[in-house]
Amino acid sequence: MGDPVKTGPLVYTVLDTEWFDQIGDPAAPRLPRNHFLTVLISVTNTGSMTAGVPPLTIVNSQRVTYAEIGDANGVPEWLGYLRTVRPAETLHGRILFDAPTGDYSLRVLDDAEPENQSSALIRMPLELIRP
Repeated sequence: MGDPVKTGPLVYTVLDTEWFDQIGDPAAPRLPRNHFLTVLISVTNTGSMTAGVPPLTIVNSQRVTYAEIGDANGVPEWLGYLRTVRPAETLHGRILFDAPTGDYSLRVLDDAEPENQSSALIRMPLELIRP
């Protein structure tokens, strides 16, 4: 976490992670199947053309994957699900997953066609905050 990782023209940096038991309005909270994980990322386009930022996944040590949730209303700084980044532009925001609490790696992708796509993993160890 914290180190830039490049896939094609896109450079990803994981800045922070947070786990939640619920999100949204406390009077009518949205509840996960497991736990909500928000990942604060930045994505920079180092290419010369506008690039799409594809949906991302997290992977645990047993290689079980969890897809990014497409509707993260209620998450502060939500990056959105359909996103593009212009040349030399950087996007900052949070993405959302529903997964059991644990250590994960974020699988990041470039915006190439699936058969030509490059990917990388960014390790996100579980950090428990103690009072």
